[in-house]
Amino acid sequence: MNISAIALGGLQQAQADLERVSKQVANPKSHVDSVSLSSEAVAMISAKNQFEANISLLKTADEMEKNALAVLPTKTPSS
Repeated sequence: MNISAIALGGLQQAQADLERVSKQVANPKSHVDSVSLSSEAVAMISAKNQFEANISLLKTADEMEKNALAVLPTKTPSS
């Protein structure tokens, strides 16, 4: 399991969601007669939360990798 790949996939999904919502708000006539600003605001906040959660996951994965590397024995040249 590659945690970083999962987090990057989540970031890409959040970006796609944010772009979709932004397009709907900017051009409401292309999809429906009216845009529910409250539901679009909720969708934007949800995308923001997705970004924050995935960034946090990336930071945690980085810390885990650093800690794992720190406990690995270092190879010393044989005499």
